[in-house]
Amino acid sequence: MIAALRRVIRAVDLHSRTLVESHGLTGPQALILKALQGGSISAGELATRVSLSQGTVTDILNRIEQRGLVKRLRGTQDRRRVLVVATDAGLALLEQSPPLLQECFAQRFNNLQDWEQTQLLASLQRIAAMMDAEDIDAAPVLSSGSVRATAKAVEKVLEPENTLEDQEPTDAQPAANISFTRT
Repeated sequence: MIAALRRVIRAVDLHSRTLVESHGLTGPQALILKALQGGSISAGELATRVSLSQGTVTDILNRIEQRGLVKRLRGTQDRRRVLVVATDAGLALLEQSPPLLQECFAQRFNNLQDWEQTQLLASLQRIAAMMDAEDIDAAPVLSSGSVRATAKAVEKVLEPENTLEDQEPTDAQPAANISFTRT
């Protein structure tokens, strides 16, 4: 049982590493870029759409704006309103990046019979309760490390794999933020 949980955590970690190494994006950064594919929206609307706090979204936007992947624009009718839009560079990077892990998972989960979905969800909720984790606020992003993805957090993701292989997560190696909800 613990080995199966560890494999899930490792799968999330490996996918996160691949995304960071190949495209320089964390899962939450890619999620935000994906949400901006439809056009410009306010940061508050963006936070709601990706189910992250406004403060977390602002931190992520600051980082990817510095990289030229998004830009903030003043509203034409209401100058107080600031809209966020993905740049051509941001959309091109997103186009080249692999699908987000939660997208693949959700597609496979939705292909299951209703009874299987209910059984899996009940089992995962029970596991969360057994680990005293049912009240932990977790973003709907299958990504390892902090959803705020500071430069230091990204560096930790890029540490050699052998330092993570047989160790339990610590503050130096954050555990995966995993959240499953049935829709």
